[in-house]
Amino acid sequence: MQTIQWELVPNWFWGLWITVVGSVIGSFLNVCIYRLPRDESITFPPSHCPRCNARIAAYDNIPILSYLILWRKCRHCKEPISLQYPIIEAINAALYLLLFWQFGLTWELPVYALFTSAMLVVAVIDYYHQIIPNEISLGGLPFGLLAAIFILQIGWKESLLGMISGGGVLLAFGLFWLIIFKIEGMGMGDVKLMGMVGAFLGWKLALFTIMFGSLCGSIVGILLIGLKKENLKTKIPFGSFLAPSAVLALFSGNRIIDWYINLL
Repeated sequence: MQTIQWELVPNWFWGLWITVVGSVIGSFLNVCIYRLPRDESITFPPSHCPRCNARIAAYDNIPILSYLILWRKCRHCKEPISLQYPIIEAINAALYLLLFWQFGLTWELPVYALFTSAMLVVAVIDYYHQIIPNEISLGGLPFGLLAAIFILQIGWKESLLGMISGGGVLLAFGLFWLIIFKIEGMGMGDVKLMGMVGAFLGWKLALFTIMFGSLCGSIVGILLIGLKKENLKTKIPFGSFLAPSAVLALFSGNRIIDWYINLL
């Protein structure tokens, strides 16, 4: 039997295939986003309508397309399907395609695909529920370290230092805020999340994630206070800013850091 020579397969085919895979996994991410905050199993029962509990058939579970074919309504109860579902599927597909362009067909590709998908889930869950599931943050810590040992270019020392610095900076800030202002300024979910981010990205990009996420969070917080919709005691879902900042760090963090240093 003649073996397939993968290098002869055109890049556009790989890009299309990876985009499809990204959308399919994005459909699973929607399950995680809905079930993890409710402490439900992400594998059982199978996909079902959250309103009428009718099981969703395979032909009604095609990412993005099923949403359009069904005219945005459940086939059984006719209740509207949230726009969040195709948006998450499309975002995850786009992220996978960008990863393919940046890393190519390497073992880094599936590792960072898992990482970006996890960040997407964290951002949405923290926005709606202000929690970061331990299944993602603590579960991702050892995986990130093992990936750094065997696959990623940063190496295990950089990964370990990233875990310590990423989580340690937020922990120190949270303790400082608690001592000075007598209120909780940082949740442990954010601390564990940044430990995971540091394991995948290393200390430099972990600190970049914290700085950029803090900047974006501060801007949004100031705007909300200015619009008198929030006050200084209002809790901001920090993970919803840290997670996208971590994805930005993965794609462009080193370039942004170099650009900033050159400005100085």
